[in-house]
Amino acid sequence: MRSLILFLFCLSIFAQETPPPAAAGGRGGAVAATPAAAPQVNPNDTVLKALDDVMWVQKLSDIADVDKIAYTSLAPVHILNKTAPGAGNPLIIRAYTFIPKKMDRSKKQALLVLAHQGMHGNVSSVELAHIVREMMEQGYAVIAPDYRGSNGYGQGFYQQIDYGGREVDDVYAGREWMLEKYSFLDPKRVGAIGWSHGGLITLMQILQHPDAFAVAYAGVPVSDLVLRLGYQTDSYRAQYSAAYHIGKTVRDDIKEYEKRSPINYVAKLQTPLLIHSNTNDEDVNVLEVKRLIMALKGEGKKFESKIYEDAPGGHMFNRLDTKLARESREEVYAFLAKYLKN
Repeated sequence: MRSLILFLFCLSIFAQETPPPAAAGGRGGAVAATPAAAPQVNPNDTVLKALDDVMWVQKLSDIADVDKIAYTSLAPVHILNKTAPGAGNPLIIRAYTFIPKKMDRSKKQALLVLAHQGMHGNVSSVELAHIVREMMEQGYAVIAPDYRGSNGYGQGFYQQIDYGGREVDDVYAGREWMLEKYSFLDPKRVGAIGWSHGGLITLMQILQHPDAFAVAYAGVPVSDLVLRLGYQTDSYRAQYSAAYHIGKTVRDDIKEYEKRSPINYVAKLQTPLLIHSNTNDEDVNVLEVKRLIMALKGEGKKFESKIYEDAPGGHMFNRLDTKLARESREEVYAFLAKYLKN
């Protein structure tokens, strides 16, 4: 194991010294159109992702059966050559699966669908291993997909991003894969969980598939893209209006951004939901989450929420290793248990 880690580390150093490729490519299906201004993914990202795959096993193999699997989702939104062989094929999604070693597979068990944070993030062991370990200790099976647009799979997959669109389908397809693969998982006891961008995906899943989830947690969730892009930077907004993504600004197509925003679907809420936010969040402004809460209340929906006052850590306040973060996550697990435990 150590020799493999050392090999991958050395390979990553070599990759850092290698100039980025001139053309878009990489794993994950058809390649989106690449405008001159498109950001170039560093080629060492795929090596670092491979290293992180090893770290997931090293960090959790004592408590969980860890695997990385692949399944198909919907076709890419943007296809450069629609007449090319394989154009329009389903996109291949990689996902991590975690099953507690002590889980009794002779009985029906609960599943958590974890949507990672970050507009172009991925299921990172650095950010999530301690949280997944807690989920294992709670007795849940977990699937965590690297949905389209995730980093670590090359330029082509990076540019398949479809924020609030087919990425939601990618994560939901992970739910379906787990239930089909493992007969001991209970389709009536599936929970959705995510922070930030993952919080948006969590919300969209339960609003689009109200009968598919028994409970959900959305931490510091993005929920209103029209509002969000009004307070974000020009460089952040440009990632949405890029030719390989939405292709238009909010001003040019407000309805498209509304379509990708959970706040516009709150009337469909049926799933028990807990929302957390923080007043000093430097990424998802608390105003955005407050508007979501107001919209839910306006529809007469039953849900739970808590807004922390200037909790240390800002946007990351309850994903850290602090006492407050652990206590906050205990609140989350207690909420989930009400609907997932027998």
